[in-house]
Amino acid sequence: MRLWHYKLIPVLPNKMLVSQWRECIAIKRQWEKGTLKHSLVKYIMNYDKSYFMTYVDKVCDEMYKRGIKFQDKYLCEIIDFCNDKNSISHYMEHNDRYLIQCYYNLQEKYDRGMITDEEYSKIQDIVLKKLGGVI
Repeated sequence: MRLWHYKLIPVLPNKMLVSQWRECIAIKRQWEKGTLKHSLVKYIMNYDKSYFMTYVDKVCDEMYKRGIKFQDKYLCEIIDFCNDKNSISHYMEHNDRYLIQCYYNLQEKYDRGMITDEEYSKIQDIVLKKLGGVI
């Protein structure tokens, strides 16, 4: 379970973007039940739920831009759970270090043939731009 760095959302391959949407749904359900204990995402409970809503909005907006269909009922459930959609904040953990960690995870997927050259090039562009050309 992982929330990819928010700057990578626009360049995630379609399969990974859809998987991120599913992760968001699973995170919401576990958080709601009080069973969100996964070490890679439990930090989000330290923040107002509006942060999570902002992240989910980014995922949904990107899926919409790409013409990827999803069921609105799940988005409505997340909106109801979060109850505040007005924040534009990002998780403190989504810093440059985490961007690099996500990048290396995606690099491994590229090396194993799970991401195309074109998809990986977009990922590299985002990361290099953010980090000033240094990885």
